[in-house]
Amino acid sequence: MQATAYTYDPETRTGQVLLDDGTPVPFDAPAFDRGGLRLLRPGQRVRIEVEGGAGEDTARRITLITLQTF
Repeated sequence: MQATAYTYDPETRTGQVLLDDGTPVPFDAPAFDRGGLRLLRPGQRVRIEVEGGAGEDTARRITLITLQTF
């Protein structure tokens, strides 16, 4: 799934992305670390992997965030 980086705190390595429909989804440090990134700037296109949400009883959670490559 693709999204756009919205916020990022380099001290905690957490932030939010915006899905293409404008929905903000937070990510935690483990999801950021799994992607191997060192920095994330607002506006960058990213690829995310999520679990939960969409009809499930759990909230949507990002498990991996990395830069979108073509």
